[in-house]
Amino acid sequence: MNIVFETSHGQIDIELDSDKAPVSAANFLAYVDSGFFDGTIFHRVIPGFVIQGGGYDAEMSRKPTLEPIVNEADNGLLNLRGTLSMARTQDPNSATSQFFVNLKDNPFLDPGAGGAGYAVFGRVTAGMDVVDAIAGVATGARMGMDDVPMESVVVTAARRAEDG
Repeated sequence: MNIVFETSHGQIDIELDSDKAPVSAANFLAYVDSGFFDGTIFHRVIPGFVIQGGGYDAEMSRKPTLEPIVNEADNGLLNLRGTLSMARTQDPNSATSQFFVNLKDNPFLDPGAGGAGYAVFGRVTAGMDVVDAIAGVATGARMGMDDVPMESVVVTAARRAEDG
C-alpha cells in the first residue's frame, strides 16, 4: 500500500510493508484513512537521526489516538535511512499514531542488545529530499519539548496514493 504525505515542504511518498508489519501498517493506514494526520506537524527534528510526527497539531496540542498496538520490531526490517518506524514510550507496546523517518541507518533502534526495538513498517519511495529539507529546519524548545521546529512543518494531507 502506498501513501502520499503532502507537507509544507513538499511531497513524501511512502510504501507500507503490510506483509512484515501487518499490525503497524494497518494502524498507520487507519490514521491515514480517517484524516488524522492532516494538520499534524513534525514535532521532533534531530539532524542525522530522525524526523518525528503524527501526534501534535501546529499549536502543539496532542491529538487523541486509537489504542496502542503490539510492537512488531522483530519483523526482520531494519531501521535504515528512509524507513518509517513506530514511535513509542519505554513500554514496547505503546505505539499509537506517532512515527519517525530515519535520516541515517540507526541499528541501535533495532531489536536486540538495546532492547525491544522500534518497529519498521514502511519506507520513503520518493521525497527523501523533502525529508532531508525538514531535517534542516531550525529547532528549539517549545511547550516543554526540545528539537521542535521553530516554524511548523505541517502535514497538509495524507492519503492513499492513486493507482496507476
